[in-house]
Amino acid sequence: MSAIVDCTDQQPKKILKDRATGRAARVFSPGHRWKVLGIGVAANASFSATFSGIPATAVVLRQGYQLSNAELGVALGVLGLGVALSELPWGLLTDRWGDRRVLLTGLGATAAWLLAMAMLVVPTRSAVPDVVLLSASLLIAGLLGGSVNGSSGRAIMGWFRENERGFAMSIRQTAVPLGGGLGALVLPSLALAFGFSAVFGLLAGASALFAWRWLHEPPAAGHVLSSAVAGPAPLRNIEVWRIATAIGLLCFPQVAVLTFASVFLHDFAGLGTAAISASLAAVQVGAMVMRVWSGRFTDRHGNRRQFLRSCSALSALAFAVLWLLVLASPVMPGGQSLLIAVLPLVLIVAGVSVSAWHGVAYTELATLAGAGHVGTALSLANTFVFVGFFLVPVAIPGLLHLWSWSGVWLSAAICAVVAWPIFLRPA
Repeated sequence: MSAIVDCTDQQPKKILKDRATGRAARVFSPGHRWKVLGIGVAANASFSATFSGIPATAVVLRQGYQLSNAELGVALGVLGLGVALSELPWGLLTDRWGDRRVLLTGLGATAAWLLAMAMLVVPTRSAVPDVVLLSASLLIAGLLGGSVNGSSGRAIMGWFRENERGFAMSIRQTAVPLGGGLGALVLPSLALAFGFSAVFGLLAGASALFAWRWLHEPPAAGHVLSSAVAGPAPLRNIEVWRIATAIGLLCFPQVAVLTFASVFLHDFAGLGTAAISASLAAVQVGAMVMRVWSGRFTDRHGNRRQFLRSCSALSALAFAVLWLLVLASPVMPGGQSLLIAVLPLVLIVAGVSVSAWHGVAYTELATLAGAGHVGTALSLANTFVFVGFFLVPVAIPGLLHLWSWSGVWLSAAICAVVAWPIFLRPA
């Protein structure tokens, strides 16, 4: 295979040779790396609409499939479990096969499976799929969709310089709230109006579109990857494990917002579908803005670890305030009207603060791992992240049974507190 040469810092020459093979190397224009970034954002957004958008339909999902809160938690949780189980194998394949082949395979298979769900796993007048069938279907969707995260991240680390990577990775990470925000705005109303066949069909169409779009891009296997000096394997690097663990812990409260915030605002605060969708969309938009800003900010100041520690502390504080508000709500003057006004705002602040750090954390992790191991390192972190997507929805109904919503938000604050010291300052 011919090598890929980056031309971001020099004018293309008429003839370039691969030093190892002596064959002509493929030359790209200086701006090509931004095309690679754009495709990575689009691919991540398409799958994010699935794993963040479907939970936004939790109230409709519970009614349409006739689920209890515990069954709803299992159904939403296994989607994350599927991604958690497949992330590391997909990451290892990415470092071996390259970004393009893995992303095409994963997105194409995800689109086909969601289309099958639209035809076979939706409630009808004559039958309602049971929780086992729904959960198994979402599990497979997660297994297939786990291909997206490590492959697109590896491409970015290969195409961008060190002083651009935080910004580029943060832009890539805006795909998660972008897809989730679109899902929160569109999918609940779509499910109410047309049923879940429309929900799954729309997600399948998005995945297929971006898979087709990626097919027409040139290979993005990083020029940096081929020439970098390999560091220790990420699975034997204690610093990689430390950052990956902290990433996973800090995602637990984020998952609580993504999966059960709609139920909280509906059942506890009494909000309607429009207000709930607007609140969740505000969380996603705020997260997008903060992720882009944080990437640029930390690239300029070289303070990724300090920023991650600050996000942990701010998230813990925001969820502690939410916990106190829930505890105090029975004796608050103004009662329900005050809840409707205040709780969504505090939830938005908490959701944004616990979602603002992803691009910075993944850039720090990939830098620690070394260019040749980016896919594996990012997939290791995402394994922890999606373990959270499985455990948190399963645990929340139990917390609700024991301690109501105050127990849920206190647990979220504790997770953020525990993550804070794990993000050690660099020596």
